[in-house]
Amino acid sequence: MAADGRGSSDRRGAGAFRAIGEVAEALDVPKHVLRFWEQKFPQLRPMKRGGGRRYYRPDDVRLLFGIRQLLHAEGFQIKGVQKIFKDRGVDAVKALGAEAEADIAAGRTAKLKTGRSKAAVAPDLLASRIEAAQAPPMMRDAVEHAIAELELCRDMLKAGLADRA
Repeated sequence: MAADGRGSSDRRGAGAFRAIGEVAEALDVPKHVLRFWEQKFPQLRPMKRGGGRRYYRPDDVRLLFGIRQLLHAEGFQIKGVQKIFKDRGVDAVKALGAEAEADIAAGRTAKLKTGRSKAAVAPDLLASRIEAAQAPPMMRDAVEHAIAELELCRDMLKAGLADRA
């Protein structure tokens, strides 16, 4: 039981609503970042109760994990993520978020920010990541392995070209 008597959020069902503090902690971002993202991404609409208190549905949380994955791990800027919403839709971002959330729940560490600019991430590569997130786990693992190998090849090619210059 939590100190405030409400009980642990871990004991609630998967469909339970989450307060902004719980979601911020799960995403490892400050609460003001979540409020900022609400302004930048109209697809994100948590329920607001009296006094402006926010409650996030499970779909909202998945969407937030997807936004975080794109911004923090993939290195996209806000406009890049907005374009992904426009081109690929909300479900694609939710699929990425569900994958990131499952990785964290399984104890796998989230991918660190790569420092790549949004232009450095090939659109086809992102599309394959989105499709992989929507695929069955076995297929997803095979696609993720192939993507990792392709990224390694790209890096080796870049290093080879830099040596020539």
